[in-house]
Amino acid sequence: MQPPLPLSGVVISKNEADRIGRCLASMRDLCSEMLVLDCGSDDGTVALARSMGARVEHQDWLGFAAQKNEAIARATQPWLLLLDADEWLAEGSARRLRELFASGRVEQADVWRLRRENWFLGRKLRGYERTERLVRPDHRYLPMRVHERPDLAGKRVADCEAVIEHNTARSLESHRAKNLRYARLWAEQRHAEGRRCGRASPWTHATAYWLKVYLLRAAWRDGREGWLFHASHARAVIEKYRHLYRLGKPTP
Repeated sequence: MQPPLPLSGVVISKNEADRIGRCLASMRDLCSEMLVLDCGSDDGTVALARSMGARVEHQDWLGFAAQKNEAIARATQPWLLLLDADEWLAEGSARRLRELFASGRVEQADVWRLRRENWFLGRKLRGYERTERLVRPDHRYLPMRVHERPDLAGKRVADCEAVIEHNTARSLESHRAKNLRYARLWAEQRHAEGRRCGRASPWTHATAYWLKVYLLRAAWRDGREGWLFHASHARAVIEKYRHLYRLGKPTP
């Protein structure tokens, strides 16, 4: 067995006993430490994470960005690998990360973007996105209620071909509920920033989403699962702008 890298695997959690095991197993041999910052699980998440060698600490929920920033601040290694409990390193990715460190190329950037590929209802969807997950300890997320973004000001950013796989939802119902919850948080944040929209905005933005993602990017090739996945996101787009419009209406 090869020695671990100078790497902290960092995960935030709440009631993830059915998913966090795969996440931790995928990086256990790679990382010098695994840190799970839990905000009150009562389903066995904590015991499972500890049994797999993770250091588990508690922090009441601070919001997505602040919770991740707190977890990052508690890590001890010179590099951090940030995963969500519903993500895991794909086969071959540990080797790619070891090669990145062994070659010394890791020092050429402060933030490395990994490929993330999505699974939905048991089907792997086409395409991928780049996401900033291999970072130095001073990495921080901007203060946002949802869809947190890292502060990349002054940072050197590069791409790595290691792959994160992401199981987007436990069920269609949970996917829809999560998207609607995030949509309302997004609208509240944009409203607080002074953004407003018109009555037609929910429909124009949802149509644009559907044309861009489902048709132009050929997501229709993902069959029934692709249809359901993007229909769920299109519904969330409608809710984003509906809620933003309602928040912007004058109070009678």
